[in-house]
Amino acid sequence: GQDPENQLRQLREWCVHSGHEIIDEYVEHESGSKGTAGRKEFARLFQDASQRRFDMVLVWSLDRFSREGMARTVGHLQRLDRAGVAFHSFTEEMLSTENELVRDILIAVMASLAKQEAVKISQRTKAGLERAKASGKRLGRPPVPAAIIAKIQRLHEADPAMSERQLAKEAGVGKSTVRKILQRLKENA
Repeated sequence: GQDPENQLRQLREWCVHSGHEIIDEYVEHESGSKGTAGRKEFARLFQDASQRRFDMVLVWSLDRFSREGMARTVGHLQRLDRAGVAFHSFTEEMLSTENELVRDILIAVMASLAKQEAVKISQRTKAGLERAKASGKRLGRPPVPAAIIAKIQRLHEADPAMSERQLAKEAGVGKSTVRKILQRLKENA
């Protein structure tokens, strides 16, 4: 719902003063956290980049380009780089990949940060799982009720030739559940 015209005017002026020809404008009104799937203009930008319609993307700021987190943002920048398209942030001058040395350093640093972010997410997830276990919460699928196990055992003993699929249908569970139960029964026999 925001009017991007003030930003667009400044971006256009920057292009004129820098000697860049404006090929197209990709004005997105969706959240930057939606990625290419939820942002038509963002997806179109990458389609045009892959067709080499332009050699640089100028954005108001990195958060206007992507709010998907470090890893995905780095992925988007690498995708532009593979297409031979430079990236320049108007409000964050240091975020410019026009210079090869700066581009390589920037992508390396951002990739390293993305890796660290992934490690932190993993650590937080593991800590949350440990906290849940410590508080007595059961993780994973709920156990198969004893009545279902008994039913599968009765059906199997009554007709050992009955297939796992038939047993699953009769017991109202998945075939893999039947397979696990039969394996446990076999091991305990």
